[in-house]
Amino acid sequence: MKIQEAKYVMSNSDYLKCPAPDKPEYAFIGRSNVGKSSLINMLVAKKSLAKTSQQPGKTQLINHFEINNSWYLVDLPGYGYAKVSKTEREKWETMISDYLYNRENLLCTFVLVDIRHSALAADLEFMAGLGEAGIPFNIIFTKADKLKAYQVANQLEAYTTKLAELWEEVPTFFVTSAEKGEGREPILETIETYNETFSKNA
Repeated sequence: MKIQEAKYVMSNSDYLKCPAPDKPEYAFIGRSNVGKSSLINMLVAKKSLAKTSQQPGKTQLINHFEINNSWYLVDLPGYGYAKVSKTEREKWETMISDYLYNRENLLCTFVLVDIRHSALAADLEFMAGLGEAGIPFNIIFTKADKLKAYQVANQLEAYTTKLAELWEEVPTFFVTSAEKGEGREPILETIETYNETFSKNA
C-alpha cells in the first residue's frame, strides 16, 4: 500500500462523537512510552502526524487520522503507567473500552509492545480482554533497533512461548523499528487486506 495522504481529522473523548463509521478503522494502543507516535509517523511516512513526546501519557484522547481518504488510523491513549491521577486514569480506561467495544467499523486493534521487555501483566491482561470480547487484534513489537538480531530472536521466542500458554493460537505479530522503517510494509499489507473485506461487506 502506498500512503498518498495522511491527515488529522479530530480528537474526542466519546466514541459516539467520532467520525461516521463509513470507513474501515484501525486502533493503535500500548503502554505509555512504547513508541506509538513514532511508529504511526513511520507507517504514514510523515514526521509529525502523531505528536511524539518524552513524557509518558501525552495522548489523552481518541485521535482520528484519515489515510488515503479510505481508512482511519486511530491513536489511543496508553494504558499502564502515566503521571496522572487515579480518577483521570479511570476516565481514560472507560473512554478506551467504550471505543474498543462499541466502534462498529474497527476492524483490528494493533497492540504495541516494547520488544526489550519480557511479557508484562498489563499487556497480557489487555490482550486477554480483547480476546474475551472477540475484538480482533495483532501485536506490534516496537524498538527492535535497540537490540541485536539474536536478542530480538530470543525475546520473540520467550514472548511467543508465553502467549502459547494463554492462547490456542499465538496472535499475529510484527517486529518493527520506527528508526529504520522495519515492519512498515507487512503492517500496511495487513491493513490493505482488512480494507478489502470491509468494502466487500459494505
